[in-house]
Amino acid sequence: MPQGPVIETERLVLRPPQAADFERYAELLADEHACRFIGGSASRAAAWRKFLQMPGAWMVQGFAMFSVIDRATGLWLGQSGPWRPEGWPGNEVGWSFHPQAWGRGYATEAATAAIDWAFAELGWDHVIHCIDPENLPSQRVAQRLGSRNQGPGRLPEPFAGARIDIWGQTRAQWLARRAAVA
Repeated sequence: MPQGPVIETERLVLRPPQAADFERYAELLADEHACRFIGGSASRAAAWRKFLQMPGAWMVQGFAMFSVIDRATGLWLGQSGPWRPEGWPGNEVGWSFHPQAWGRGYATEAATAAIDWAFAELGWDHVIHCIDPENLPSQRVAQRLGSRNQGPGRLPEPFAGARIDIWGQTRAQWLARRAAVA
């Protein structure tokens, strides 16, 4: 059983990571193209250490990215959710998905549920997304979420050299937009 919340959407289950999720996570991190905007590809051993960051954040902070699971098949699709490492430029809801899940709206669906949860359960008043200026697919996800580009940002080490734009919105903007589409 997951040690934390479980969120269900029309097509997805969002829950804290489990050891069984690692195989697909390792596939994602082995794919150089898929990882070019999230720190680069990694060996299986390095992927395992990186994988353990999210369960660790759940234990220490009480939140982290959720594993995103296909409700129909049980397949791990990716991860999305709240993320705030030391020195981060704000309260982020991020996403990364296995290439087999790209182009199906999963990132938007999962991030929507994660943002709802972060505002309701964590009491956040603002959410950001740190996106490489060349990562057009993630920019489109941010736009579908209602976030706007707020300009260049800076990440802490070991990512201080990464180029990012900070996309984001306030809780009030999020709630107004959600009410308008309801």
